[in-house]
Amino acid sequence: MNFAVVVAVFPIIFIGELPDKTMFASLVLSTRGKPFSVWLGAAGGFLVHVVIAVTIGVALFRILPHRAVDIVVAAMFLVGAALALREATQDHEEEIIEREVVTKRRVASTAFIVIFLAEWGDLTQILTANLAAHYHDPLSVGLGALLALWCVAALAVASGQSLLRLINIGTVRIVTAVVLFALAGWAAWEAVR
Repeated sequence: MNFAVVVAVFPIIFIGELPDKTMFASLVLSTRGKPFSVWLGAAGGFLVHVVIAVTIGVALFRILPHRAVDIVVAAMFLVGAALALREATQDHEEEIIEREVVTKRRVASTAFIVIFLAEWGDLTQILTANLAAHYHDPLSVGLGALLALWCVAALAVASGQSLLRLINIGTVRIVTAVVLFALAGWAAWEAVR
């Protein structure tokens, strides 16, 4: 275990996750259920994805050229931005979450499923894989990434109920879409330069 790698990875993943759809998913879920149960489910989902990311990072990023990875990241950001815009105009998602989140176990399992599905191909998953390939230290990268993801989820669930009293979730999704479009442009720029 290399503590310097853990410390180097933490802020990269933390900042990468802040404008992320999974942070907003945790935030929304925490308005419908017990925040700690939401965090437990999210933490489990993140754990699975970090293990997958560092495993892929060590193997796959040795095979793929950097430009191909940047193109895939740009495409995923565009898809995420489009989904965020679509969700900003639909209110039925909150109704579905509200009906599903009834017990602590259900809250945790719903959060796990939402985070598990939302993290596939996510920026932080790709960053984690890339950092694992770069540092050749999957355990240290995995720990740094996991701690960062857990901290962002904790912030989201802790602020979920009070923050959404002040800010409309549709506005949050629109801002998320704008950020994702900007990140898609940046990733596309990186791919062509």
